Amino acid sequence: MSRTITIDPVTKVEGHGKVTIHFDENGNVAESHFHIQEFRGFEKFCEGRMVWEMPVITTRICGICPVSHHLASAKACDDLFGVDIPPAAKKLRELMHMSQIIHSHALHFFYLAAPDLLFGLDATPEQRNVIGIINANPDLGKKAIRLRQIGQASIEKVGGRSIHPVSAIPGGMSKHLAHEDRHIMLKEMDEGLGLVKLALAAVKEVNYKYRELIPRFASFKTKYMGLVKDGALELYDGQLRIKDENGNLIEEFKPRDYLNHIAEHTESWSYLKFPFYKKSGWPDGVYRVAPLARLNVADRISTPLANAELLEFKQLGGGQPVQDSLYYHYARVIELIYAIERAKELLSDDDIVSKEVRAPVSRGAGQGVGVVEAPRGTLIHHYEADDLGKLEKVNIIVSTAHNYASMDRAVNEVAKLVLKNNRVDETLLNQVEMAIRCYDPCLSCATHQIGKMPLEIQIIKANGEIACTIRRGE
Repeated sequence: MSRTITIDPVTKVEGHGKVTIHFDENGNVAESHFHIQEFRGFEKFCEGRMVWEMPVITTRICGICPVSHHLASAKACDDLFGVDIPPAAKKLRELMHMSQIIHSHALHFFYLAAPDLLFGLDATPEQRNVIGIINANPDLGKKAIRLRQIGQASIEKVGGRSIHPVSAIPGGMSKHLAHEDRHIMLKEMDEGLGLVKLALAAVKEVNYKYRELIPRFASFKTKYMGLVKDGALELYDGQLRIKDENGNLIEEFKPRDYLNHIAEHTESWSYLKFPFYKKSGWPDGVYRVAPLARLNVADRISTPLANAELLEFKQLGGGQPVQDSLYYHYARVIELIYAIERAKELLSDDDIVSKEVRAPVSRGAGQGVGVVEAPRGTLIHHYEADDLGKLEKVNIIVSTAHNYASMDRAVNEVAKLVLKNNRVDETLLNQVEMAIRCYDPCLSCATHQIGKMPLEIQIIKANGEIACTIRRGE
């Protein structure tokens, strides 16, 4: 008898999604899908608003990575108005972005991903969380919290708020950085560099511990996309680069030209769209973004400690791109090192406290595109406005959308790997969720609970009747 199991909601991710796993008559997985069920509608209800409102409006898309939307939006406004912002404003925006990377990557690694891996795949739900880390290793737990706090505090100093920042505006920044804040942040970044070494040691321990599982756990070939500047890893500015499955460069283009290279596919079972590389078509044009992809497309990293780790990372691919999904966590920690090193570079530049942070802006009709590398991947904001500055069209491709096809495939491959012969239990289902957490998806700005999360599994007979229902977390 065939049956279907539903994981709803998927836990320890930002937002709400579900997984459906369809079994054949022999009790093995026939097909699985990752469904994103929410409909937000931001693109549509922003139509008619004034373009300069967008950097504040779009931060509300997400409470975890509002800086990314804030900056992508501000860059789109600059492009629409044809303004080149002052050098100090560019550096302040990048500093805010590095702070966001520190906060978000520390959050994902220590709070959401590491508990699955450090305690073992058979650990209980009560153990697989940041409280479990604190109980098992209080020193590591406290330092993990402190690393995230450093990023959050830096966002507040530059952005005006720790969540939903307000300082990036069309033409630059609304405020400069105070000397006192600069010195505090420099000291905190020095502290952060020491703390991130704990994350690096932890992820290398995980890589060794699961060295036999990693090549079998959602490992597959795709194309890759990310920003680069002169071939180096870039998170705030630069050109978009696409490499093929074997690591060959196939495209490098200005972000403003993204529609010439990227199209979107839809499926009836999800609200989220599937971007793909146009020239290869769907589904051959599926590509991945975010840390693993960014390191695969980059030739080098501009900061010394992160670049040394990049060289070690690339050896994992043996001359080819690193394909294994579980290595997203390693790539994420390397970017965390880069973000701290880059923040220190920016703070050491005296121009960072310049008061010349705003250029004049003239209202006019036009189009603008802003792209940044959000923690979860390439984020695109595209606006069209009339001569009054009123928005006529808005297109936003969020980072998670680029990875959606790969997450769906990862879910299917892991489900087939671990769910066999009618054997289904909580630890095996968690491995299916782990495949999603590799990508750190942001399904919406949602909050999370510590410990047990609500989960309902329904076993459905071939005739559609519910055979039994299992619930947890109530």
